[in-house]
Amino acid sequence: MRSRRRLGMSAAPHGVQIQRFQTNEQEFARGQHSRVGRDDANRGANGKAQPMTGPRKTKGIVLAGGRNMRLHPVTIGVCKQLLPIYDKPMVYYPLTTLMLGGVREVLVVSTPRDTPRLRELLGDGAQWGMRISYVVQGQPKGLAHAFVVGRDFVGDDSVALILGDNVFFGSELPRKARAAIDANRGATVFTYPVQNPSEFGVLEVDSVGRPLAITEKPAVPRSNLAVTGLYVYDNDVLDIAASLTPSARGELEITDVNREYLRAGRLDVVRFGRGMAWLDTGTPESLLEASLFVQTIEHRQGLKIACPEEVAWRMGWIADAGLAALAERSRGQPYRDYLQGLLVEGREANGD
Repeated sequence: MRSRRRLGMSAAPHGVQIQRFQTNEQEFARGQHSRVGRDDANRGANGKAQPMTGPRKTKGIVLAGGRNMRLHPVTIGVCKQLLPIYDKPMVYYPLTTLMLGGVREVLVVSTPRDTPRLRELLGDGAQWGMRISYVVQGQPKGLAHAFVVGRDFVGDDSVALILGDNVFFGSELPRKARAAIDANRGATVFTYPVQNPSEFGVLEVDSVGRPLAITEKPAVPRSNLAVTGLYVYDNDVLDIAASLTPSARGELEITDVNREYLRAGRLDVVRFGRGMAWLDTGTPESLLEASLFVQTIEHRQGLKIACPEEVAWRMGWIADAGLAALAERSRGQPYRDYLQGLLVEGREANGD
């Protein structure tokens, strides 16, 4: 296996350092869904959208396949990533998480049946200043199989993988996602404390937080740190995934990928804690909980969660004219009103 970079600490933007085992805590200057002002540093003159350029590229993969057995019979006719979480399709939530991390080129991995439906929903991404591609996974062969079918898409770049049924929310999300992507030196996993760790992959750490082991659904968990469905890898992950032996259930396990990086001393850990929410929406109960959570936040604050039009606009990937066009094309009156309201607020904030 070729060596990609030396071990040790890497510099990250926004004054954030990602060490071998965790990030430090520092307040992010802008909330995840702040409506006051967009990131004008990302915009060119006259409010033009920012081109897809940069010294270092990380692409993204949204895994939207699988058998969806936990949601049967709801998913007999449609994949769960097309089910609604309150007022938006489930797939919007992982997609906008990647967007908040600065990822503009995304591959959607899904089934032969559902890929055309996802393509109809998301298009080629140009409307959001992105590039979205699709690849069909004929049979569910594990999370790590995404790197096998997505090898040509990733090319020589790094990659962030997110599961299509994971919802992340919190003001720390953009800062931590961007920092992890920019500073990644091998693999980075994101953990979240849970009350029921035996239902998840669990990260065991030593007294100072260094990773020791990753155990899938342990009967006696050694920590309460669940490994979430968001991962960042360097290009070596393509060879690691290709070299894996299928597990007893015939799948390429993402835990085995992470263990390989752990053995090499190249696994970083970012902890999501207080003020962050992580929801796995793969069961009827958790899907309902997620919908109620989003409804509560949106009704209380008047802000939308996982609105790709807004995220693209605030990131500077589309200009005002692009957002206005998307608002006009929206068939839902409340959604259209929200997008148009962003433009009005932007003009007021700029004194126009």
